[in-house]
Amino acid sequence: MSDSANHMAALHDVWMSAQLVRVEQALSDWVAPAVDLAPVLSQAMRYAVLDGGKRLRPLLVLAAAEAVAAVDEKSLQAALRAACSVELIHAYSLVHDDMPCMDNDILRRGKPTVHVKFGEAQALLAGDALQALAFELLTPAPDVVDTAVQATLCRILALSAGCHGMAGGQAIDLASVGKLLAIDELHTMHRLKTGALLQASVMMGAACGAVSPEAKLALQEYGAAIGLAFQVVDDVLDVTADTATLGKTAGKDAEQDKPTFVSLMGLDASKAYADKLLQQALTALEKTGLSNMRALESLAYMVVNRVT
Repeated sequence: MSDSANHMAALHDVWMSAQLVRVEQALSDWVAPAVDLAPVLSQAMRYAVLDGGKRLRPLLVLAAAEAVAAVDEKSLQAALRAACSVELIHAYSLVHDDMPCMDNDILRRGKPTVHVKFGEAQALLAGDALQALAFELLTPAPDVVDTAVQATLCRILALSAGCHGMAGGQAIDLASVGKLLAIDELHTMHRLKTGALLQASVMMGAACGAVSPEAKLALQEYGAAIGLAFQVVDDVLDVTADTATLGKTAGKDAEQDKPTFVSLMGLDASKAYADKLLQQALTALEKTGLSNMRALESLAYMVVNRVT
């Protein structure tokens, strides 16, 4: 690695460490610290969110907000709330996806899944409550975040999480078990199931500041590229990494006969495709015309080159 690359990596590590501290503290403060009438629900919610996870989605929100110069107090508050809200939606989706009626998994982030720890009923309720809390965070008093920004953030998140996004993609996934999908069908499934929320993270951050139509379109392209790249790498890791490294059950896709990029394209071609998507993401950043893109660029590399 060159000296300039080492310098960039070091700057990214400092930036990421600082942002992760902010996000973890905010999540700990906001995620059901005490629910007197339902203490088990509070425990299940915190178990699902805290102590684990890469926090990629919150980092994307904060990096995009930084890129569009969201630096005043309201903008910074909006970005932090958006970062936490998208992580709550992600966490709720994992809780529900792991349940016996879906993927029936027993391990997540290196520990028992929520339904294993607390039972199916509490897991279902914890997921529901996390989803509701995500939108509660996005709608504070107007003096905290402008109402127009609140509405924009809620719309972006709702569209990415519903039937035209994550939930729709999961429905396609469940219906595709044991089937041989065409590559364009697989793209559609993962653009919705995984990519929509990652792209929304970028766009929610951008919505916290001022952005031109051209820059907005380029950021959408960036989000779409890394959203798909994340899933391609996930499919690769499901084949190449072990359970202890992943923190979840390895080889589950093949065991359940699910279509993946590796099963359709092969391992080497999938790795090459992830690299191609990385280049697409970096090219999109160049098209934004924005100057402070270091964090978004580093996160794109992190998505494709991650080990877990």
